[in-house]
Amino acid sequence: MTAATVPSGESARSDRRRRAILEVAREIFLKEGYAAASMSAIAERLGGSKGTLYNYFRSKEELFGAFMADACQSQADALFDHLPAVEDDLRGALIELGNAYIHFLLSDEVVAIHRLVVAEAGRFPELGWIFFETGPHKGELRLGEYLSGLMRQGHLRTCDPIGAARRLKDLFLSDLHSRRMWGVDRSPSSPDARAIVAEGVDIFLAAYGAGSTVSVTGG
Repeated sequence: MTAATVPSGESARSDRRRRAILEVAREIFLKEGYAAASMSAIAERLGGSKGTLYNYFRSKEELFGAFMADACQSQADALFDHLPAVEDDLRGALIELGNAYIHFLLSDEVVAIHRLVVAEAGRFPELGWIFFETGPHKGELRLGEYLSGLMRQGHLRTCDPIGAARRLKDLFLSDLHSRRMWGVDRSPSSPDARAIVAEGVDIFLAAYGAGSTVSVTGG
């Protein structure tokens, strides 16, 4: 039976079961790490058989990828589906975007996922790729689309929008992300965090603003 012909009631039950699996996987992956987590433990926590779990996800790696995508997607959608309109204040719009961006990337869940990937990627290099493809890469593509629109409107100089997106993200984060990862917590709501974002926007506009003659390699 194809997905298109699954009765609505059965489809709803399947969706609820998949959601329950992802919630349990999230708890176990974040608490125990990728290496220590097992499909058997996840199935036991769910109260079902490992065979049923494999009906939804063929491997622990596939389940980890689904967990990553699910964890990042809703927060990313909240950020990128409501990007600020520029109107007559490009700087203000980019500062607004930057403050939202650091709230997203410095949130407890996203930081926990980053720590998990960093801790496990040495032994399981594929985890880094799964994380990159489901999270950061999609984010830079969506930010690049936004900047590409600003370039077409004449707000920014024409260049590689993905390169510009990477530079802007790095300027937003500055040392904030490292400090958050290390547990030297600087709240994304603090005045100095907002000042870092504003300074980053000013540096970005000096290099990428319309009429800028600054040469930026890769951007």
